[in-house]
Amino acid sequence: MPLRVAVVQAGSVPWDTPATLLKLDHWTGAAAAAGAQLVVFPEAFVGGYPKGLDFGVTVGRRRAEGRQMFARYAEGAIEAPAPLAAVAATHNVWLVVGAIERAGGTLYCTVYYLAPDGTVAGKHRKVMPTAMERLIWGFGDGSTLAVIDTPYGRLGSAICWENYMPQLRLALYSQGIQLYCAPTVDDRETWMATMRHIAMEGRCFVFSANQWQVQGEWAAIQGGSAIIGPLGEILAGPKRDGEGLLLADIELASITEAQFDLDVTGHYGRPDLFQLHVNTTPQIAVVIGEP
Repeated sequence: MPLRVAVVQAGSVPWDTPATLLKLDHWTGAAAAAGAQLVVFPEAFVGGYPKGLDFGVTVGRRRAEGRQMFARYAEGAIEAPAPLAAVAATHNVWLVVGAIERAGGTLYCTVYYLAPDGTVAGKHRKVMPTAMERLIWGFGDGSTLAVIDTPYGRLGSAICWENYMPQLRLALYSQGIQLYCAPTVDDRETWMATMRHIAMEGRCFVFSANQWQVQGEWAAIQGGSAIIGPLGEILAGPKRDGEGLLLADIELASITEAQFDLDVTGHYGRPDLFQLHVNTTPQIAVVIGEP
């Protein structure tokens, strides 16, 4: 049976997580009404991607107003994904959502995987925030690089410029990823070439969900969401005309067909020449008691 996938192109409501959760519910409902069983949202959708803000930082200096801005941003982060899981359960879909996660005094750019029964099936924290993102987000570790099983295929994600990390992609390919989610805010034309390359390299379906943000207190983000097949074919998008849904019906059998001549961690690999070792141990700063 085909799997119908929806990629949502939409923007956060700046500084307003409750309003953004209403948008999450709206677009998830629209996708479910269109028959989608898997719905993918952009990077940092819940909590927001504050494009264009500098948080009062220059080299060696941090201004008081920047600290206040960070505190305001942190207020919009989530500590637990229960509101996201409730949306998945309400609409009976698998949901992939980018969110700003707060753990102690640190924020993380995270993707959550929510099952139709309202459980949290997993999450992935961005391992390398890009450039100025390092001011506001911490680093994830290898413990959240897992690909998860769903009734529709093996699901995982790489967030925005993680997709430019060859080792991270290889770690996902080695786990048999079939449904490769690429939530992002990169709205440049060059992004499509990356998405098509990954689909062909990994012989997987790629779902790239980008925000659409109008210019305001936060800078504009101009979309470019797309769905790509395992031979690099564009199945939907790129979308550059505002918020909305991209839909595609996919068959996992086409992945097997594509692997006939390329499987980068199987018959097309050369482990006698190249090997990648991935540290999946959680990195904890303080261990109290027995390790």
